[in-house]
Amino acid sequence: MTSLTAICQSEDKTPVEDILSHLENKFEVKFSYEPKILKHLKIDELDDNLSLNEALDYITLITKLNFVRLNDRFIAIKLNTENIQYLEEVVVTNFLTKGIFKTNTGAVSVKTKAFDILPGLIEPDVLQIIQNLPGILSVDERISNINVRGGTNDQNLILYEGIRMYQSGHFFGLISAFNPYLTDDIKISKNGTSAIYGNGVSSTFEINNTNDLSNNLNGGIGTNLLNVDGFARIPLSKKTEVQLSARRSFTDLFASATYDSYFERIFSDSQLNAANNNNRLFALNERFLFYDFNLKFLYDIDNSSNLRVNLLNIYNNLNYNQTFTNSSNNFQETRSRLNQVSYGASIKYSKAFKNNMFGSVEAYYSNYDLDAQNNDISNAQSLQQENKVEDYGLRFDISKRTNDNTTVRSGYQFNEVGVTNLENVLNPDFTSLTKEIVRTHAIFGETEHFSESRNTYLRLGARISYFEKLKELVLEPRFAFNQKLTDAFRLEILGELKSQTISQIIDLQQDFLGIEKRRWRLSNGEDLPLIKSQQISLGLSYNKNDLLISLEGYYKNVENISARSQGFQNQFQFSNDIGSFTITGIDFLINKRFNNLSTWFSYTLSNNDYIFENLNSSSKFPNVVDLTHVANLSLNYNHKNLKVGLAVNWHSGRPYTSPSENQQNINIIAYDRPNNARLNDYLRTDISAIYSFKISNKIKAEAGASIWNLFDQNNIINRYYTLDNGIINEIDNKALDFTPNLSFRVKF
Repeated sequence: MTSLTAICQSEDKTPVEDILSHLENKFEVKFSYEPKILKHLKIDELDDNLSLNEALDYITLITKLNFVRLNDRFIAIKLNTENIQYLEEVVVTNFLTKGIFKTNTGAVSVKTKAFDILPGLIEPDVLQIIQNLPGILSVDERISNINVRGGTNDQNLILYEGIRMYQSGHFFGLISAFNPYLTDDIKISKNGTSAIYGNGVSSTFEINNTNDLSNNLNGGIGTNLLNVDGFARIPLSKKTEVQLSARRSFTDLFASATYDSYFERIFSDSQLNAANNNNRLFALNERFLFYDFNLKFLYDIDNSSNLRVNLLNIYNNLNYNQTFTNSSNNFQETRSRLNQVSYGASIKYSKAFKNNMFGSVEAYYSNYDLDAQNNDISNAQSLQQENKVEDYGLRFDISKRTNDNTTVRSGYQFNEVGVTNLENVLNPDFTSLTKEIVRTHAIFGETEHFSESRNTYLRLGARISYFEKLKELVLEPRFAFNQKLTDAFRLEILGELKSQTISQIIDLQQDFLGIEKRRWRLSNGEDLPLIKSQQISLGLSYNKNDLLISLEGYYKNVENISARSQGFQNQFQFSNDIGSFTITGIDFLINKRFNNLSTWFSYTLSNNDYIFENLNSSSKFPNVVDLTHVANLSLNYNHKNLKVGLAVNWHSGRPYTSPSENQQNINIIAYDRPNNARLNDYLRTDISAIYSFKISNKIKAEAGASIWNLFDQNNIINRYYTLDNGIINEIDNKALDFTPNLSFRVKF
């Protein structure tokens, strides 16, 4: 009995042997395999509209079987040795929609190849997809600001092919920076994270491209109203393959309705749109573009070992010129620019040994650079700012399956992270350059065990980290428990302790032109201590007859957060204090699936409060991302070649601090209690549709259309106040308005 039998055992599933027999008759092919590798292996019935390649891709995603075409008729099946060890069991398939799975570790896995459709999306944007899960959303609609159970985005560990990412979005946060068409699997852990991972107190997002050789040339090209992209999988030999993907915007050449809506959302509140009171804006000219590039090299050295190499580049560039006329009707021009660039590389060698042992060694390099130049002609001043992160990592790990039900794993990880901050001002002349480095050594170990009946799953682990600069040793236990109570009911208990050394702070709201104002900083043991978190959750689910009902309660506490990382725009905007936040909440989900229809309703009720030692007299006050109620009602319809999605998203208003009614000093704003007021409720309706068709036997195409905020709801997502000549001005940040998009894609 291999570990593969643990993946898909469930009621109302079909043996893989029966499915392969059906494919043989339908497509006139013949599968060659050793019968024991398919014994006890069952999966959901396949959609009868799938092509042979699509069917095989889907089976590979679920079972990790590897299909090798010997010729046009014969297909061999073998086990992929890299994936035999340490596999998780899928306990819920089609979680919300096709291609989303829940595992016994509490994690959610998204298989983009099998992904169906989600409302408002016409492409499988990896960081938009996960926001449909209960407890995950962005309070300001930006990919670069995803909040998981009350945490800030910098508290998320985002790994792309093992590379720690410090930039996750294009268009300064509105679009995922990861090309989805080579992405194979996205794994989201909100709690009970494996001890392998450190340095992220909120959640872990693992994004990986296809890891198996296809032995066939395939690819695609597509476009929407913002960019054009392409991908290809190119076999070099029977043992090697290259995967390529690239994307480039044409926003520097053509301004679509989508671009106009995105531009207004990002730049309306930035320094670039804040004209000098003594000047009149005459003209502006912006040039904005983004691109990304990814390369993956796969080498199956032999039946027991392989090598994987990845390269990644992400780029955003904005040049922004403004022409003003002053009181003398003379023209003056300001020139500003903002660059945001990431480079990444990783290499991983994996080896399967005798006696059910498996080992790997992985190294990565991650570089993030944000720099801005702002020339203010009216004040004869120039400001240059730069924030740079360099991250080197190395990890060894080894695992052993001691029997059919138990696996143990251990390893060592080293990280060196350096952060540089530069600020250079002309008139008056001022230069500040700081560089910090933190080195971390960590050992980890964990064991996972199934009962003989496979109704009980338990993973126990711990991570011990030593932070050189801080001279601090931290023990972080983790656990995940899943119990099948009946054929329909499951109980889940998750818990973890985590820490991280790097976070984002805001010195001034107008840093980096007010667009990307957050800058990375390292813990120093003084004004920025090591951030720590504790979390536990308890969940109960019912899953039978295509009906899923899930209820999960959680408690989460994060300590040693800086007031400068919270984005305060009230009396605490310039405060430098250390505090914590505690969130308690309940995530509820009900999902009913019919033949061609999937509909679900999710709801989160939570309470998220700060405590800062020197702010608000140490009394609790609401977190800036505290949303008491969050709800989503969605419907997906899939019939033959047509897919349609419709969703209504609602949440209660975000907190803000209003000015006090008793204003006595016209030179300063007197505020009421911190976060004493709430914005109006947020309401947004999204719709999307995709139609697929064949151009020829080997070429497929699909056309898509979507509308974000279908009814053009006026949603306010942030409110703050400024003072101008003794007059208090109320500033509202609006969410995206009516935003259409179109796409066309060809695959071969």
